[in-house]
Amino acid sequence: MASAHDAENDSTATATPAARSDAGPLPVAAFARLPFVEKATLSPDGTHLAGLFAVGGEQRIVIVPLSDDISKNVTVQVPDQTEIGWLQWVGNDDIILSTYALRPVEGENWYISRLVGLGRKTGKLTKLLWELNGQNGADVLWVPSDGSTEILAAGQNSVYSNTPDFWPTVYRVDVATGKKRVVERGRSSVVHWGADNFGNVRYGINYHDDSTKTALLYRAGGEGGFKAIERARLRDDEGLTIPYFFGPRSDRGHVIREAENGRAALIEVDLATGADIRTVYAAADANVEGVVLSPDRMRLLGVRTSDRDRPTHWIDEEMASHQAWLEAASPASKVRIISYSFDLKKMLVHFGTADNPGLLFLYDAAARQLTPLAEVNEAIGTKRLSRSKMIRYRARDGLEIEAVLTLPRRREAADLPFIVMPHGGPWAHDELAYDYWVQFLAERGYGVLQPNFRGSTGYGTAFELAGQGQMGFAMQDDISDGVRWAVKEGLADARRVCIVGASYGGYAAMWGIAKDPDQYRCAISIAGVANLRREVNDFGGHMRERLYRSQWQKMTPDFAAVSPINAIDRIKTPLLLVHGKKDVTVDHIQSEKMYAAMRRQGKAVEFVSIPLADHYFSREADRSTLLAAIESFLARHNPPD
Repeated sequence: MASAHDAENDSTATATPAARSDAGPLPVAAFARLPFVEKATLSPDGTHLAGLFAVGGEQRIVIVPLSDDISKNVTVQVPDQTEIGWLQWVGNDDIILSTYALRPVEGENWYISRLVGLGRKTGKLTKLLWELNGQNGADVLWVPSDGSTEILAAGQNSVYSNTPDFWPTVYRVDVATGKKRVVERGRSSVVHWGADNFGNVRYGINYHDDSTKTALLYRAGGEGGFKAIERARLRDDEGLTIPYFFGPRSDRGHVIREAENGRAALIEVDLATGADIRTVYAAADANVEGVVLSPDRMRLLGVRTSDRDRPTHWIDEEMASHQAWLEAASPASKVRIISYSFDLKKMLVHFGTADNPGLLFLYDAAARQLTPLAEVNEAIGTKRLSRSKMIRYRARDGLEIEAVLTLPRRREAADLPFIVMPHGGPWAHDELAYDYWVQFLAERGYGVLQPNFRGSTGYGTAFELAGQGQMGFAMQDDISDGVRWAVKEGLADARRVCIVGASYGGYAAMWGIAKDPDQYRCAISIAGVANLRREVNDFGGHMRERLYRSQWQKMTPDFAAVSPINAIDRIKTPLLLVHGKKDVTVDHIQSEKMYAAMRRQGKAVEFVSIPLADHYFSREADRSTLLAAIESFLARHNPPD
């Protein structure tokens, strides 16, 4: 961490990345560098920072004081083949982390989730609810704001749905000692519990996977019996309006619900009667995706939205004022308030651009001062790399598709060697933000297009539903039509286009060279899915497994017909497969089988299997291997010059 010192009140110079560099291309190592920290969060008193820090080329769970005394750091290794979902402070001395891993259960691979506590003063790890025998044990309902260490968490005690212990029980758990006591016993078909800001269990979600029928069970004031106040059938795309926030000691709740324009809005409702009270926030061209609460959960500070320019809309006037001041301090940057202290006086702020990884600052809200903490990537620092912008084009059926276009610096934007890079998910979207794969490819001289094909999130319900039945068909055509747009605009050389993607994007890369074999010169699939129906771990024994499978099955009428492994005879171009052996999201066997099938048919294929890599390449050595493999493959099959 950089040494702490106060920045000047006019912090434009310190918060803005430097001018574009004219030096030669940056090496692989610069892009493979792990971010300084991910999932960063401030302690309630604003004196410590916790997160997943880059230590020796690997991610570690670290708690560090925001002072010069780094000898008091607490550093813990992430368990092997385990992913960290989130971390959160409980008082000023403890953090809790959600972990998940893929483990064999009854002959199948299931996702198992658990909670861990970590003490700042003791450095001690405490397993929370690990004695339970169920699948899910990391559902945190409530964290106290008074400095105490007892949280509300729910967990299952059996994997067998015909036993009472299968349904999650709510416990009060001491994160420092691991001791627990029952608050609300599990009841048949209640798969999730919710609490208010005082730690009272206020609602449960009843669900039957055979019918996909669900109901919201609610009790006024947090006492007495539960009453079903809303019902839905999820397979028919109906949904429950789950309360995200309760007004202090009231039955008023805030829910996210679709408005008349098809966009999700934040509505205040009377949960006891079901009556709408008011629309808290709605936007004409963006969805509300979540809420931002004060640390004590007593106040609604803002909403998270799909607006690419302003993803957080602050309802609280003071927070809006801080955001405006920070943006004025660095007008060229996208400014994100990542975390804040209990009193909202200290904030962790990220200043970034699409062509630079960005800078982390500690913001003293009372003094309006910025203290530099770190460059997100020290190997790149404040260098400005290749510019990105949002563009729009029409798919062949007239649907408008938005995409991120990145053009290489120090090169004329004409007849470029080109990469189209579909995102993963497919329920996700690319936005105008720093992407180390994209910048690495642009640094090598390639133009890069990231299309948000139909079915992507962030564009409203109708656009997302337009993907149903179109996996391998119109969803793939949207990607190809993006290439044709780039060629027509004179940006891309039609003879030098490759398709590159990861996870679902890896599927799209493989399917792209099967569906449109004359369009691409080569393809790279990273942790890609070759067989859409089998060996994909997306469901992992979940209580909503049948629902998730039915939603997945709506995506295409025939999985086998659009699986790359069944269309190898159509492939004409070289394919590179890259996969980590410790991937717990897409099984390594997907790439193994695709490689073997390609070899059997005499197709040009290469396979880079990385022994210690996970789905996200969270080790620096694995990122180096990945990027070097991409560079070598492209140099041979689609050279930039």
